[in-house]
Amino acid sequence: MMHTINSVFKAQQAYKYTLRASNATQRINKLKKLKDSIEKHEDAIYEALQSDLRKCTFEAAVTELIFIYGEIDFAIKNLNGWMKPKFVGKTITNLFAKNRIYYEPKGVCLIISPWNYPFQLMMSPLISAIAAGNCAILKPSELSPETSAILLKIIEECFEDSEISCFEGDASVSAALLTLPFDHIFFTGSTAIGKVVMEAAAKNLTSVTLELGGKSPVVLDSSANLKKAVEKIAWGKLMNAGQTCIAPDYILIPEDLQQSFIQQYKEAVERMFFNGNQKPDTTIYAKIINDRHFNRLSGLINDASAKGAEIIYGGVTDPSERTIYPTVITNLSPDAEIMREEIFGPILPVIPFKKLDDAIAMINEKSKPLALYIFSENSQNIRHIIKQTSAGGTCVNDVLIHISNPKLPFGGVNGSGVGSCHGQFGFKTFSHERAVVFQSGFDVTNLIYPPYEKKSWVLRWLKRLM
Repeated sequence: MMHTINSVFKAQQAYKYTLRASNATQRINKLKKLKDSIEKHEDAIYEALQSDLRKCTFEAAVTELIFIYGEIDFAIKNLNGWMKPKFVGKTITNLFAKNRIYYEPKGVCLIISPWNYPFQLMMSPLISAIAAGNCAILKPSELSPETSAILLKIIEECFEDSEISCFEGDASVSAALLTLPFDHIFFTGSTAIGKVVMEAAAKNLTSVTLELGGKSPVVLDSSANLKKAVEKIAWGKLMNAGQTCIAPDYILIPEDLQQSFIQQYKEAVERMFFNGNQKPDTTIYAKIINDRHFNRLSGLINDASAKGAEIIYGGVTDPSERTIYPTVITNLSPDAEIMREEIFGPILPVIPFKKLDDAIAMINEKSKPLALYIFSENSQNIRHIIKQTSAGGTCVNDVLIHISNPKLPFGGVNGSGVGSCHGQFGFKTFSHERAVVFQSGFDVTNLIYPPYEKKSWVLRWLKRLM
């Protein structure tokens, strides 16, 4: 395997110089070919997502396929403009020069994707890499093998190995890839593995984009429209059975609204995901990806309960179908594991507060989240929460939807990520912004050359111009 990886990497290192000269039309044609192949294999993609995660076709279409079609179409529409050199202003030292920023491909890139949205989270950065004119080696997650196989088929159908290549396999394949001196690494996954990727990249001084996660909080205040908030939170929390990096992780709510919220949440969950049954409808409710994650989530519930937490709703676990029922937990101990690690499952801690600043303090005690959600009709409170917290992205009176707009950057901050993606932000992630100055035949830079005798007037002139 390592011999094959090395030969492909070497071929891409040679071919990247050819791709540097590619124009917008050539790159757009590659994106169109990729889209055609995805459309051709659409039914197989849905079947793979059903097999790997029990995703229903509607949810898979909205969160994986339609999302990617939109990304491709947006890149095709805007790529000519993104690639054009950017004109910038002059300074005293280049008063008559032309100043430009050129966007050039970084070269050979590594894209490592996770299992929770295995199609979308591989294709999205790949679209940006192609738009920016790069070669790429892809490593999909071995935990979603059916989707991984379809990804491999699409890549082999659209590209030569010397441009885009896909390697399946376990963590040892990722480890082998990370030893190579890539020009850029794009990783989506857990914070713990993100640190491993960053450490490996540092050995080769490779730039990185890390799309991680964290505990994304929801803050409701007393002015919030509770009925709307509950429905949005239930949808955002339970889509893909909570296995979403920007899913609401825990709820901070005024004490007097806690019971009403829980009751309405239960009603919304059963209306959306139970379909009149006593258990979740498995035709629309996803399963936990594997036994290890199922056991981890079950352990979080048991640990919280052992430390005095109250399971208000749900708490049922079905290992035969790897299904964890939507669960609400209250009265949580600060040292419960569920309050320390990202949940990544359908378990919702509800935490009451007396003052809004108490909720803000709790958010700021933790690592900066990938997303923060605010439900309020009080503009002063909204501004206060945004100003006093830090997060990769924020939605006011909704959840998740910020990821769907390619005109917005998507990414984390510190522990929740490094860099951003989607749309032009993804194009820039996979590009080097190269400063280029075209000096005029008539320039004044010689005024600052030595010898410096009798040039004190130059300093006085420069200070007046500043």
